[in-house]
Amino acid sequence: MASKKKDFYELLGVARTATDDELRKAYRKLARKNHPDLNPGDKDAEDRFKSVQEAYDVLNDAKKRQVYDTHGFYADNIGAGGPGGPDGSGFQPPPGFDFRGFDFENGGGRPGGADFGAGGFPGADQEGGTFKDFFSSFFGGRKPESGAERGTDLEYALNVDFWQSIKGTQVRLTINRHETCENCAGNGTGSGSSVCPNCTGTGKVTQMAGAMRFNVPCSRCQGKGRLTNACPRCQGEGRIVRPEQVEVRIPAGAADGSRLRVAGKGNAGSVGSPAGDLYITVRVEKHALFEREGDNIGVKVPITVWEAVLGTKIEVPTIDGRALLKVPQGTQSGQKFRLREKGILNSRKNLRGDQIVEVEIQSPPSNDERTRELFRELAALHADDDPRRELWTKV
Repeated sequence: MASKKKDFYELLGVARTATDDELRKAYRKLARKNHPDLNPGDKDAEDRFKSVQEAYDVLNDAKKRQVYDTHGFYADNIGAGGPGGPDGSGFQPPPGFDFRGFDFENGGGRPGGADFGAGGFPGADQEGGTFKDFFSSFFGGRKPESGAERGTDLEYALNVDFWQSIKGTQVRLTINRHETCENCAGNGTGSGSSVCPNCTGTGKVTQMAGAMRFNVPCSRCQGKGRLTNACPRCQGEGRIVRPEQVEVRIPAGAADGSRLRVAGKGNAGSVGSPAGDLYITVRVEKHALFEREGDNIGVKVPITVWEAVLGTKIEVPTIDGRALLKVPQGTQSGQKFRLREKGILNSRKNLRGDQIVEVEIQSPPSNDERTRELFRELAALHADDDPRRELWTKV
């Protein structure tokens, strides 16, 4: 008979925006609480268990969930009074299908009140014939999927210092990942079986479409009438969480924010499916002197007034050590010079960047009279030079 309309989200105690992980956790908690084996003789607990299982079967399937969210019902619950059918059942006949000659009042689908659930449709095999195939397309009847899914990817943020990113390094990470359960080889099953609570061991369930009643294979046990017991190690998940050490090579020249992929080191897939991948995001710590600009290295170097005026050659630090830089006469503070191929090696292009040296002129200390006297002479020598003269032409 038709069951009372249920709110599957309310049954599981989750929001309508619940993720797959939230649905799974809610289902497991309620299924353990109301399982018939843990509540012998408790009919209410058994009914709650069936309702929870029904809700999870629909909401855990993306296509079923979309139908349920749109119409408020699904095929397995089509007698719940959803919208669409002439009797409010939610059943929509295909275009051009004629129900004349069917005796709905007698509960059957052909003249004379024959019960499809009891004897099948004349001229058709109920297990594989055209009648079952016809209605299965509208009631969501299909072979249950195995549930096998590729494992999810893992994300890991790795902090490295400046020199590790420049030269490259090898690091060992400890990550927590789902691995295939060794006890059940990833299939989630244990030894023995129990009667399917959804069909009470018959392998079939009754569905209603208005006044029509028919039997279909139980989607919970796939028509077998029994459920294989879950693996006690992984509780039927087929996977267990275990820490694992992973060796990762950080290539020379790795930039801040770059991502590295380690194939097959994500979470193991369900039911023996392939594992996901591990993605490592590199976070490079800043250096006190060097600043990275793409493949180039920037550095600021102080020079004296007389070095800027007279010109000179100075030693500047690079990521390879010391390098000689020629400072021409009349160099201004903030002027930049380029040291070719003194930057970072780009392994993809097999080319090195440059080092950009910015000079900053520093005034000498003037805490002795001789120094101040020399600068007074210099000021008198260039009395007509006003470095701010051009400012007034722009006002």
